[in-house]
Amino acid sequence: MEASPLYDFFKRGEAARDVRMLAAQGALAPRAAEQLNILVLLLEDPDSEIRQTAADTIKSIPPAALSRFLAGPDASVSLREFFAHRGIVPDDGGAAASDQPLIETPQEGDADLLDETLDRDSVTNKLSKMNFTERLKAAMKGTREMRAMLVRDTNKTVAAAVMSSPKLTEQEVETFCRMGSVSDDVLRIIARNRHWMKNYKIVLGLAKNPKTPVAISLNLLPRIQQKDLTQMAIDRNIPDPLRIAAKKKVLESRI
Repeated sequence: MEASPLYDFFKRGEAARDVRMLAAQGALAPRAAEQLNILVLLLEDPDSEIRQTAADTIKSIPPAALSRFLAGPDASVSLREFFAHRGIVPDDGGAAASDQPLIETPQEGDADLLDETLDRDSVTNKLSKMNFTERLKAAMKGTREMRAMLVRDTNKTVAAAVMSSPKLTEQEVETFCRMGSVSDDVLRIIARNRHWMKNYKIVLGLAKNPKTPVAISLNLLPRIQQKDLTQMAIDRNIPDPLRIAAKKKVLESRI
């Protein structure tokens, strides 16, 4: 499994207490591997209530579902070792849904996040009334329109939650990598994802986005097709070092 942007925020200690409590309760429900890694991490939280809540949530996960997940490719060695010490071992007797949480605690208002029929104005109005915790849940569980807005949220944790959402599609990532209104943190997250970076449209979008850190864009140049390099060589909207490097590659190809 690719590294989780949301898990990274928890690991760096940047998640606020209310967010950590949501995750400890199983209410902030990403993919199974991400959920388990966060829950195990929260067992060492400085807050005793969060530690206990995370422990109780782990105990409430059905052992059979947990064993099936541990037999799958998304379960890390450290997770298998952690649960082995608790007497739970992998069981490949059935397929586990790794793109779903192993346990989920429904919260009031969750159903409102799933309404795909809302138009853009309605979604904008709904998001404007949400507090931070509600926006975080909308980023993880909400509609495509909500993700398109929340990926530009000024709070890095909310944007990371969008990029960790199990509902996020590759087509959405193609759009995000071309947006000038997303933070460079979002663009870095995209660039670190090996699966997304197999998509040429995403590689090109990152390379041409002025917000992408130049070091990343320069590293992507060898993967850019000749016709796109030619355009980048004269594109005044991209950073000078990138445009110059693209022009150099174009000239070298003509020799």
